[in-house]
Amino acid sequence: MESRLDRLEAVQAMLLGIGQISTGCTDISEFVGAVHRALGRIMYAANFYVALSDREEHTVRFVYYVDERDPTPDPQEKLRLASPEQSPTAWVIMNRRNLVMTGDESAAHEVDGHAWGRGTRAEQWMGCPLLDHQHRALGAIVLQSYSPEHTYSEEDQALFSLIANHVSNALQGIQSVDRLERAVHERTALLAHEVAERGRAEAVQHALYEIANLSASAVDAEMLSGNLHNIISELIVADNFLIALYHPETHEFSIPYFVDQKHAEAPVKRFAYGVGMSSYILDSKQACLHDSASYARLVAERNMGEPLGSVEIASWMGAPMLVHDQPYGVIIVQSYDPAIVYTEADLELLAFMASHVAVAIARMQADRAVRVAKERLEQQNGALNAALTALRDAQTELVRQEKLASLGRLVAGVAHEINTPLGICVTATSHLVQELKLTREEMAAGEMTEDSLQQFFDIIDQSLRIMTTNTQRAAALVRSFKQVAVDQSSEDIRSFNMKAYLAEVLLSLQPRLKGRPVKVEVDCPDEIVLDSFPGAVSQIVTNLVMNSLVHGFTREQAGTIRMEVRLDGGQVWFDYSDDGAGMDQETLAKLFDPFFTTRRGQGGSGLGAHIVYNLVTGPLGGSVKVDSAPGKGLHYRLRFPQSRKQAGAGAAAA
Repeated sequence: MESRLDRLEAVQAMLLGIGQISTGCTDISEFVGAVHRALGRIMYAANFYVALSDREEHTVRFVYYVDERDPTPDPQEKLRLASPEQSPTAWVIMNRRNLVMTGDESAAHEVDGHAWGRGTRAEQWMGCPLLDHQHRALGAIVLQSYSPEHTYSEEDQALFSLIANHVSNALQGIQSVDRLERAVHERTALLAHEVAERGRAEAVQHALYEIANLSASAVDAEMLSGNLHNIISELIVADNFLIALYHPETHEFSIPYFVDQKHAEAPVKRFAYGVGMSSYILDSKQACLHDSASYARLVAERNMGEPLGSVEIASWMGAPMLVHDQPYGVIIVQSYDPAIVYTEADLELLAFMASHVAVAIARMQADRAVRVAKERLEQQNGALNAALTALRDAQTELVRQEKLASLGRLVAGVAHEINTPLGICVTATSHLVQELKLTREEMAAGEMTEDSLQQFFDIIDQSLRIMTTNTQRAAALVRSFKQVAVDQSSEDIRSFNMKAYLAEVLLSLQPRLKGRPVKVEVDCPDEIVLDSFPGAVSQIVTNLVMNSLVHGFTREQAGTIRMEVRLDGGQVWFDYSDDGAGMDQETLAKLFDPFFTTRRGQGGSGLGAHIVYNLVTGPLGGSVKVDSAPGKGLHYRLRFPQSRKQAGAGAAAA
């Protein structure tokens, strides 16, 4: 009797200890290990393990495993959950019932020579399900003995079932804390990325404002060129810069502005059309980007005629200045430093500015024509009036187009800024509705406890704070969007584990994946660590998954999204694919174009793939290719450096 009382006291102390351990522990394996040590003081527990299941993925993970004979599995590895006929652990999880069996009973379940479950057959095996408040299976807790000397009595079985119930309650609390911490971490990373993007957008907007003022106030090409160089230098490295003006009356180019690290003066001040890269750009009527190899091929193949100036460049880009296909010249920026390589985003920015400079030059030429016409007023009064009217109409049209373009950019920018806080409010509201539903179900089932009610109140409080903060933020954006300040903040490069980070990003996408019969598979080694921009990776994965859900699969269509990550000589190979609808080659050619979408008005903005391209080739410093065919899904191949620290340092030094 005394021994029985001692055991009951030990059991009581253990149950109290489980509650105390769970309140101060956030690591599941550490918590289960403490439970195992306490369990060993009241019964034989030399062989013990806990398996946690994922209902949506239909997988199981052995978070804690101690066995005298069998090897310990990886606690992070997700295994496909077997059927109840194949494994006693699966039987306990799927049936949500206790199971106690002897070695002979286990042998009786053999089918065609295949044992029931993996590992060494135990003399006695005892498993209990771990259930949440809605009586859904979280996993299983198992004890087993390989020795006939150590078996489990009915009292042991009852005690083990009681302990399993307490472990279930504790695990739910630990998992809730873990999910909350991951959500906070993901939100912090997302906000950091948004701050960096906002800083970049505001810098570009400020530059466009300066160009608008410049085009309205410039009176000669020299002043226009010098100020333009200063504006472009604030956004991209432009230590080597020139402007070449085209003169259609003589079919020649002149160089009113030239800055170069290797040459104090331009090789020539005036040259014929058909020579050099200026003629090459004006012939193509589109902006061009070249690295050292492609530039060398142009020189070797004489595609530019006779090259002017140094040909030992590391990166080169040029943009034509056109107004309604009428050429006014070209803008060229180049780098001799291999650490400074221009991207497609830089090229787009240069091309956009070149179009505004063309407008300014057209205005200056129109002003000169007006002055000449006024000098001839006395001799050609009638002809001058008609010419003056035409010039004013042209000026009015140019100003109107410029105002409309500026208005469009401003509205788009404001809409993008307001979308973030409103999106957060929508997410918080959806989460609150789901929690309210679960709480009502608990109350209706009579399972409501003080702790769960308090937890519900905490969720309400947190959600309301999030919605209040973000609605105030949206209102503030509307009031003050005209007063734009340049935010110098930028996202820092940091080290992060790729596999863990992908898991965090996919967790944030669970609300979009929930209810959809689309599986997400990730194949990524544990040891891949990046020194790069985690916010860019998060945005890329989010956009790719959302594009698959919106464009690749119908609402009820089953499918698979697969991500495979490998490391090869300092380069990250990130392959993303889905088995959805796919697209034909004509549509595929426009995939990365801004505002191109096949689901206009049905959830597609036309910016998802465009942003992915800019992030891969910009912050990540890599490349992206895509393959597809109708009915064959989409396959993205992303390649980018494992570390961006050296590239970031080189760009800063330049």
